Amino acid sequence: MVNEKRYTLQVLNSLVREAIEAELPDEYWVEAELSECRESRGHCYMELVEKDETSNTPVAKASAKCWKQTWTMVQPYFERTTGQPLRAGMKVLLKVYPQFHEAYGFSWIVTDIDPTFTLGDMAQRRQKIIAQLKAEGVFDLQRELTIPRFCQRIAVISAATAAGYGDFCRQLEDNEYGLQFYPTLFPAIMQGEQVEQSVIAALNQINEHAEEYDIVVIIRGGGSTSDMSGFDTLPLAENVANFPLPIITGIGHDRDECVLDMVSNTRVKTPTAAAAFLVAHLADTLQHLNDLQQRLSFMLTMFKTNFEHQLDQRYERICHAIQQRIVQERHHLELAAQRIELLDPTLLLQRGYSITLFNGKVVRDPQQLKVGDEMETIVEKGKIISVVKV
Repeated sequence: MVNEKRYTLQVLNSLVREAIEAELPDEYWVEAELSECRESRGHCYMELVEKDETSNTPVAKASAKCWKQTWTMVQPYFERTTGQPLRAGMKVLLKVYPQFHEAYGFSWIVTDIDPTFTLGDMAQRRQKIIAQLKAEGVFDLQRELTIPRFCQRIAVISAATAAGYGDFCRQLEDNEYGLQFYPTLFPAIMQGEQVEQSVIAALNQINEHAEEYDIVVIIRGGGSTSDMSGFDTLPLAENVANFPLPIITGIGHDRDECVLDMVSNTRVKTPTAAAAFLVAHLADTLQHLNDLQQRLSFMLTMFKTNFEHQLDQRYERICHAIQQRIVQERHHLELAAQRIELLDPTLLLQRGYSITLFNGKVVRDPQQLKVGDEMETIVEKGKIISVVKV
């Protein structure tokens, strides 16, 4: 062993570097998943991994670097195309060449990134989430909810210091109709890896007092609009889809709908658009009430007019009936007066008849009297008093 050739580590590493440069002189497109991605001094440092499709166990790992000169060009293009920054968990297609440094070891040097590959992977993952939500029967649950007509008590999920939240509140407060709204903020992280956990926590807080609110608004503004990854997760989508109150999303992303947009009740583009939607909704309710008031007023006027006309007609009929009844009753009275006049006893007395009374009662039968009874006989011109003798 003493006679065998020995190398210093630097020399041996140099041999490795020369072998790699000789055997792998070209650039290569490689598919991988980012297990780590960070920037430092304008450079981007990545950790790449390939996982077994069945067990999800890593089968290959490597480090990669994108130097500042290249990174300043590929990063903006990637974010404009995908709508998201490079982040851990993302699948990427990188153009690389190998580099082995005697002091720092092996790494792949990134010279280009194909954002369309990542877009395809994102779309595929999104479709898997959508398929899962549909399989669970919750994908359309939010759209089955009706936004209340008097939607004024608003639970807002947003970063407390976000400019979009301030814009949202000002838009509500300064509305042209003078309508009143009552927003309550539930602060949450709206960018980065903690979005999912933070927004779900805010939803849980609102759910504990759901009867105090009419609607939930999830808004995001004032920061970078590129990182939407936190809104494309299954747990957050499930929470939103199953929430008992209607949810409006306004998270400032024009390019594509995220899964959160798809499962919400109503999707708008920005926080101000969310406020404008709520103002218009309540204004429509006010207009509906005004229309009902006008219709009711018209109906009451018509009813009053018809009622007065009917009263006039009934008054005329009643007056006519009363007049007819008076004529009839007057005729009856006249006939009765005639009959009474014909039955007047004085007329009989004038004809020579007389009326015999005993104790003030007319005597019709002699058997009513006995000897000694005193009778009174009335004739036309006086009275005759007589006593029964026999």
